[in-house]
Amino acid sequence: MNSPAQTATQLQSADPAAWPVAPGWQPLVDAFFAGARGQALQGFLQSRLAAGAVVFPPQPLRALELTPPDAVRVVILGQDPYHGWGQAEGLAFSVAPGVPLPPSLRNIFKEMQRDLGTAFPPMPEPGGSLVKWAKNGVLLLNTGLTVEEGQPASHAGKGWEALTDAVIRHVAEGPRPVVFMLWGSHAQSKRAFIPQDRGHLVLTSNHPSPLSALRAPVPFIGNGHFGKARAFREQHGY
Repeated sequence: MNSPAQTATQLQSADPAAWPVAPGWQPLVDAFFAGARGQALQGFLQSRLAAGAVVFPPQPLRALELTPPDAVRVVILGQDPYHGWGQAEGLAFSVAPGVPLPPSLRNIFKEMQRDLGTAFPPMPEPGGSLVKWAKNGVLLLNTGLTVEEGQPASHAGKGWEALTDAVIRHVAEGPRPVVFMLWGSHAQSKRAFIPQDRGHLVLTSNHPSPLSALRAPVPFIGNGHFGKARAFREQHGY
């Protein structure tokens, strides 16, 4: 039997009513779960939980809870949550407080330090939790929002993509220019949802994973995305 601390880090219910979101996102989320794709996803999650699968994170829609649509100034797109105990907290690339930094997140912080001169975050505080970013207008969105323990991409193609694609479209078609950071081919495949006539800043490079962070054609380390994003935000008075 899992301990209470372990249980708190995993999904307990497949009922979307148990996953709070900011009011501005609620109509989009409700419409998704009322439709066929959302119903199929909910049924899939129910069946996996009934089979005893350990699913992360405990709150799949946390990015939509912490960053309302009218607050979004930057979008950072990941693929699916971390699949180890206690890591995923419902925000792309972010880990729960006290969890050692995964390699991709470590590279993100290294590039921030190189680009902006910011100090490398010590452990355990502030650690690798990006909640502060989420509360300050950075939508940390994975394209898939649940995963099973030790099985990366295990919930890919089960329906989450229809919701997260709709979220990307909603932000991209909104009234204000936004910075989109698309790292790696998976994230860059969503560029088709971002209109070119809305004044958005779309930044692309390799993924921060150690396998690609230093490789051609556009290494993550040295991409300068954080400085460009800060300049763009200042330009638009954010």
